[in-house]
Parts: sequence; structure tokens; C-alpha cells
Amino acid sequence: MQEIEKSVKKKVIFVNRFFYPDHSATSQLLSDLAFDLVEEGYRVEIVTSRLRYDDSSARLLCKETVNGVLVHRVWTSRFGRGNLAGRALDYITFYVTAAWSLLARTDSNTIVIAKTDPPLISVIAAVVTKLRKAVLINWLQDVFPEVAEELGVKLVRGKTLRVLKTVRNATLRNAHTNIVLGKSMEQFVRKEVGGNIGIHIIPNWADGRAIKPISREENPLRSEWGLQGKFVVGYSGNLGRAHEFETILYAAEILSKHKDVVFLFIGGGAQRELLEFEARRRCLDSIGFQPYQPRERLSESLSAADVHLVSLSPRLEGLIVPSKIYGILAVGRPTIFVGDANGEVADLLRQNNCGSSVNVSDGDKLAYLIMKLSESPDLAKKQEINARALFDKEYSRRIVRNKWLEILSV
Repeated sequence: MQEIEKSVKKKVIFVNRFFYPDHSATSQLLSDLAFDLVEEGYRVEIVTSRLRYDDSSARLLCKETVNGVLVHRVWTSRFGRGNLAGRALDYITFYVTAAWSLLARTDSNTIVIAKTDPPLISVIAAVVTKLRKAVLINWLQDVFPEVAEELGVKLVRGKTLRVLKTVRNATLRNAHTNIVLGKSMEQFVRKEVGGNIGIHIIPNWADGRAIKPISREENPLRSEWGLQGKFVVGYSGNLGRAHEFETILYAAEILSKHKDVVFLFIGGGAQRELLEFEARRRCLDSIGFQPYQPRERLSESLSAADVHLVSLSPRLEGLIVPSKIYGILAVGRPTIFVGDANGEVADLLRQNNCGSSVNVSDGDKLAYLIMKLSESPDLAKKQEINARALFDKEYSRRIVRNKWLEILSV
């Protein structure tokens, strides 16, 4: 592994398709860390696209400075997320233009931190850092190509899959280190990559100064959305293919006779349209939908729920860590995890008594747990207190930032 010189703070260049003002989870996390590093005296630049996650028609500035961060937005095609072929072309054009931008801005005094959007951008970053004798750190938000394989992407199978894994593994082995989000992901990567691989666990986070608990009575969104007097079961964030929703729909059907229990989905993604269709088809008037909320209203939108649902297909355990959990902990709300009831998120909730878990397809138990919380305010309050306490101890922006500073100052 390469050594990072200690004499001066190096320039840090992040490469990722989305950055501020985009509000996707990976963009918000990257923005937080970039701004914090500037405050710590680092020179920080971003190589990103001109796109927004949920709006391919957006036109962002090609170059600007945001809170001390120099942002380079390269050209890409803009087919958006509607179909796989268009998305693939968006990826390819970003690979090409990002490579040129990185080459122009990287020297031997640079740390390049490659995220995982688009997949395998680490390969481009590895080539550039090799040519420029710079340092590479991979920041894995998920594990590709295994995620695509598990989701049934037709292009990622057979020989293509083997080649992608080989290339990916080479870039991980040759990086200074690789940042993963949890123990399950670390175990998976070590097993798949093998050899002498540098790896550190640094979880994602939320900004506990900006995202705080708001009482039901003082929350304006509960009034705006007609949620007064309701027990609100919330789901906030990406409604993507990695998440399992049939269990939630089944539980909503069971609870439909309880008029004071409602389900609220906030966000968007590949499965939102299907969820809306299923809610109409099953006559589930208890299910409501809202768009992504501005970051400045996250305290209100996350606090609008009495309990939050987090969902992950069990076959993706260890490949993805749902980042929505950190915002939920920050606003001090209980969580019910729908996925592998013996997985990492389930263990977190169980060990810290801030929620519970159900296996996929166990809609009956999910309905039972929701009703138990709605009828047990003391239990709900205890889990709320435990959730925020866990957040303050492990997942605040300050705590996780300090872990990053340790990596960068080695």
C-alpha cells in the first residue's frame, strides 16, 4: 500500500456522479465530508456530473466553489434512470470525461477518493493515481458487481461478471485503503478480494446538529399532511430495487381496519410507481406518498413518523447498508427492519433496544409490531430515547468525521 506523507495536508479530490445541491444520500454524505475537510485545512475538489439524481434535465454550473470546495462538473449524457441502456450510457460518458478531469487535476500530492457511483469508477481513479503517483482511497457505498448480479441485471453475468470482479478486486488491492460501511461488508470484501487488502470500517452518518427530534405537536408537516391524531408508519428515502415492499403492503392490508394507523412513503425511486399502483389496486387509503423533502426540512419529515421502516432484500445483506437508518436515529424514532432478521441492521436494533426486525414475507409479525408500538407509548418512548443516544454515541457527523481524519492523516 502507498504511504501518505505526513508533512503537509494533501489535496483531496473526490469523484462521484452527484454532489451538492443534489439531495441523494450519497451526495449529502459526500457534501458533508468535503465541507468538513475544508474546515480542517484540506484543499478539496470534486469531480462530478452536471446532473441531479432525480432530475436528469437539471443544469448545474460547470465550475463553482461551494463552501470552499472547488467543484468540477463534467459533461455526460442525460438519459436519467428510466432505462438501463440510457443509464449505462450516462455511466460511460461520465467515465470518459471524469478521467480527463482527474488527469488534469491530480499530482503526487493528491489523495483521490472514489465513491461507487457510477459503479467501478474506482478503476478510472486507479489508472489516474497510478499515472500521477497519487494516493487512492475507495469509499464503498455498495459492492459492485455483486449488487447488480443479485438484482438480476442481464448484462452482469457469466464471463462479464468474472471480468468485472477481477478488475474490481485489482483496484481494491492496489488502493491505499478501502472504506466500507459495516462488518458484514468488510467480511464480504475480504473474502472476495483476498490477499493483502487495506480496509477500514467507517459508517455513514447524519448531521445531528441539523437533524433533531421534533415533537408530534410542534411538527408543522404533521398538520400540513393531515396526520394529526394518527400513528404514522414512515418510510423515507430511496424506493429502489434493493428494497422489499411486499411485506409492508401485506401489513398495511392487515392494519387497514385501524383507521388511526397510516403509512407514509417519502421519497422516490424505481419502485415508487409500482407501490402507488399497488396501494390503489388494494384500496389501501391508509398509504400516502410525499416527494423527497429539502434537507432543511428533514427534521420535520423524519419526525413526522412515529416509527420508521427500513427494508433490504436479504440477498443484499453485506453488499448494501441502508443509510436511512442514521437519520432515523438522529430524530429519535424507533425502527422496524424488514429483511434478514439476523443481519447487521437487525443486530444493531436489538443490541441497542431502539427497534425490532422481521424477516421478509412475515407481514403478520410486522403488523403486530406496529400495533404493539401504537398501543405502548412507554415502549415507544424508551426506544426513541435509545435511538438518539445511539446516534450521539456512534453516528454523529463529528464522530465519523474524526474517523476520516485519522485515515487521511496516516
